[in-house]
Amino acid sequence: MRLDYYLSHSQGLSRKDAKINITKSRVTVNGILIKKANHQVLESDQIMLGDVELSWPSERYYMMNKPADLVCANQDAEHATVMSLLPENLHKDLNIVGRLDKDTTGLLLLTTDGQWLHRITSPKHECSKTYLVNLDSPINDQAIAELTHGVMLNGESRLTLPATVEVMNETCIRLTIKEGKYHQVKRMLAAVGNHVVSLHREAIGSIELDAELSAGGFRELTSNEVDALR
Repeated sequence: MRLDYYLSHSQGLSRKDAKINITKSRVTVNGILIKKANHQVLESDQIMLGDVELSWPSERYYMMNKPADLVCANQDAEHATVMSLLPENLHKDLNIVGRLDKDTTGLLLLTTDGQWLHRITSPKHECSKTYLVNLDSPINDQAIAELTHGVMLNGESRLTLPATVEVMNETCIRLTIKEGKYHQVKRMLAAVGNHVVSLHREAIGSIELDAELSAGGFRELTSNEVDALR
């Protein structure tokens, strides 16, 4: 990576300020004074800014209990976003792992680790997502059979992957899917003649929403939770 990029991300500097520090002979790499901002460095290099040794920031991973009425975006001109629930000092380089609709609640993951994010969201990995779904009408055996086989969504050309359905009561199911199509759960239930009243995500893969997190709360993931989705 470029030296100015390294300085910017390790120190929270703008690229302009990083370049100024480099051109003013304040930066050494492995004991050698470097004056070119585009000099290539590795995370393992010893990089000094003055007499301070720098280190590449470690990746960050969080879970959040998303409340309703917030959109899953870093910025939105019209609506409040889930990022408003986090201190501003955590926003840098933080990305949302998949999205939940504005009215959907529950488990949301956020990270600075692009590879980890891709591992969860890429369709080829079929990472499971589990939802508690409250329905407008009682669900019947035919609808359950269709969901577990795969249904044709409006506007799609292929069936959804088979889902797992656990009936909680006649108007509430726990649904596990392995895709992340736009409004997928709502569209799946519409395809079998029902309507979703409320939707709450309980788990992504083996990571379950922490029962101690109130709506709007967040915490760092444990190393075991992070590794479980690698």
